[in-house]
Amino acid sequence: MAAVREQLPQGRYGRSADERADRKLKIIGAALGVVVLGVIGWIGYDYVGGQSLSAQVIKFKVVSDTSVEVHLEVRKDKDAKGTCTLRAQQTSGDDVGRADFKFDEPVEQVDKVVTITTTSRATAADLVGCQSD
Repeated sequence: MAAVREQLPQGRYGRSADERADRKLKIIGAALGVVVLGVIGWIGYDYVGGQSLSAQVIKFKVVSDTSVEVHLEVRKDKDAKGTCTLRAQQTSGDDVGRADFKFDEPVEQVDKVVTITTTSRATAADLVGCQSD
């Protein structure tokens, strides 16, 4: 009884269809990887470079049962304009006041004390966020 070969002789007929498909998949995968990394890099650059307004709460003071004074520091491009939203909260975490403050001064840093009107006594004040106009 003779042995039956299940495979073609090595190197005689060129690459098999599986080897050609594997090479195509590697090329497609590498191209997609480069595209994905490019998109991630572009989004990151746009996010970091595109922010022309940032702010932070330096301190706050509960003035009365109906108001809170907040010292807000805003850093921005000299010609940028924007709005920052602040909120006041009770101990339970419920919002008792919220206000938007517009900044359009032609300077790079604005330090301002602003007042949030509240519906009841607040125990904390924080920055919700800022948007460029």
